[in-house]
Amino acid sequence: MKQIARQARTESRVIGLVPTMGALHTGHASLIERARKDCSTVIASIFVNPAQFGPNEDFTKYPRTFESDKEKLEAAGVDYLFAPEAAEVYPKNFSTYASVEGLSERLEGKSRPGHFRGVATVVLKLFEIIQPNYAYFGRKDAQQVRIISKMVQDLNLDAEIVTCPIVREADGLALSSRNVYLNAQERTAAIVLHRALSAAKSELAAGVRNALELQRLLERVLFAEKLVRVDYAEIVEAEAFEPVTWVSKACYILLAAYVGKTRLIDNLYVEPREPGSDDLTVQL
Repeated sequence: MKQIARQARTESRVIGLVPTMGALHTGHASLIERARKDCSTVIASIFVNPAQFGPNEDFTKYPRTFESDKEKLEAAGVDYLFAPEAAEVYPKNFSTYASVEGLSERLEGKSRPGHFRGVATVVLKLFEIIQPNYAYFGRKDAQQVRIISKMVQDLNLDAEIVTCPIVREADGLALSSRNVYLNAQERTAAIVLHRALSAAKSELAAGVRNALELQRLLERVLFAEKLVRVDYAEIVEAEAFEPVTWVSKACYILLAAYVGKTRLIDNLYVEPREPGSDDLTVQL
């Protein structure tokens, strides 16, 4: 992979990287479509990263559909697929990790200790191996994207991080490889995450800016669904992911909940239309 990437750079090709853990869906396809518009060489990676799974998480059960994923990537126009074995990424006695402190301990990091250290480490290795001009991530994993962007900034890496919109099912459920875990009843219940965010969007449009009031609304909607157990419903500013009391600058409304045994996340991005404006744009 390093040799292929080196040759592409020698030819002054613009390299786009789409990192994945496989089990590809339309959301991944949207990242590839954007990469193809921006880049002359598109590389996708598939690696189910053991370092980002906790001891009681779903590493062994995580859906692995490598053959069908290869067909989807080829059909989508990906030039190269990088799919290393775990022993290549983490050789014997591996002991060097990347960690973005502060950001990595909040929200997802609090619920999944060590998760972001594993994410940052494998993404840093991918960036070193491939040295892409651009790397594409979905906004559904908003905290992950922010952590990777901070790592790029702090370590003076050359990759430009491109954040792409959330892709949803027709009923609003955010696409996720873990959605395959949901049975029919749970799949119906899972829509409550989108319903909660839509309710918050309506309140914002009506002029509500009090974060505690919005948080209580989110919890009321989520708690009404008996199959759902809420992990967190938080409103944070978009840089440090610290809680806000008033929605007046770029913010994320973040949800994490268990539907049955399946943990799902979703979010809403809010920012002023103009600096200092109380008029907001909302991306669901």
